[in-house]
Amino acid sequence: MKTVTYETLDQIDRRILDVLAQDGRISVAELSRRVNLSKTPCQARITRLEKAGYILGYRAVIDPRRLGLPHVAFVEVKLSDTRKSALSAFNKAVRAIPEVEQAHMIASSFDYLLKVRTKDIAGYREVLGERISALPHVAHTSTHVSMEAVKGDEE
Repeated sequence: MKTVTYETLDQIDRRILDVLAQDGRISVAELSRRVNLSKTPCQARITRLEKAGYILGYRAVIDPRRLGLPHVAFVEVKLSDTRKSALSAFNKAVRAIPEVEQAHMIASSFDYLLKVRTKDIAGYREVLGERISALPHVAHTSTHVSMEAVKGDEE
């Protein structure tokens, strides 16, 4: 099988990726129609894109507000130590906090940016005070509360 690289993706591959990104439950028949390709070659392209790592999986996008989790805060975290072992300890510990939806190491005046989802500001305060502040090597945090999502899964 030929190696698939970004440079070898053609317009049909890119269109397949675009359509699947919008609707991962689309049938192969409908996808084939949208990209103007018959079903068998379309399915073969999907399989090739999955094996090459362009398609990482399929998921349902759940409305967190319906689950009682409308509050979103972004937390800047500054660590007291940024050696490899400290970063590794922080990474492992932050993955264990279910309220942290995303954690990104940042090249900035702070080290990490966390997206935290809770039911309300009181719930957030508890997560911040009891869990995030207790993570290994946390020296300082700064919170930014989201007032409204204008782009993303929860819009």
